[in-house]
Amino acid sequence: MSFVPQDEHAMRAYIETALAWARAGTAVPFVTIRRSDGAVLGSTLFFDLARWSWPSGHPNGTRAYDTCEIGYTWLAPSAIKTPANTEAKLLMLTHAFESWSVRSVCFHADRRNARSRAAIERIGAQFEGILRAHRLASDFTARDSARYSIVSDEWPMVKAHLAELLARE
Repeated sequence: MSFVPQDEHAMRAYIETALAWARAGTAVPFVTIRRSDGAVLGSTLFFDLARWSWPSGHPNGTRAYDTCEIGYTWLAPSAIKTPANTEAKLLMLTHAFESWSVRSVCFHADRRNARSRAAIERIGAQFEGILRAHRLASDFTARDSARYSIVSDEWPMVKAHLAELLARE
């Protein structure tokens, strides 16, 4: 239920959009690549990067971001149910919590997308609720989004869990 580019024209448009968001400072896009052969497996990005309005001179006012979202994630069929997504999320979450010192990382999935919701829950994100008519769905309807998050106090436990998952995979 996520938009996945299906041809070269759609892929070029997808990449140009992600790069435009990066230039505007509203997103940090990534390509997921299999290290062994360089094959492109998918894409994901940080977006909805937020800085809170800390009072002037407050020590927290210097952090890069206070919150962010990880999303627009898609994988090639050959990468689904492999360690690729788990490893990507571990790397991204480590960066968000340990380099940016964010307070929380949010994830949204189409309410109907059981596979994505299960994947988000599997990495340790907590379900917060349903946002009704939250975003445009890939089928061009108003999408209800299941919202999940990981907060900074949970990060050490989530990180250990992700490392354990990768060790098993």
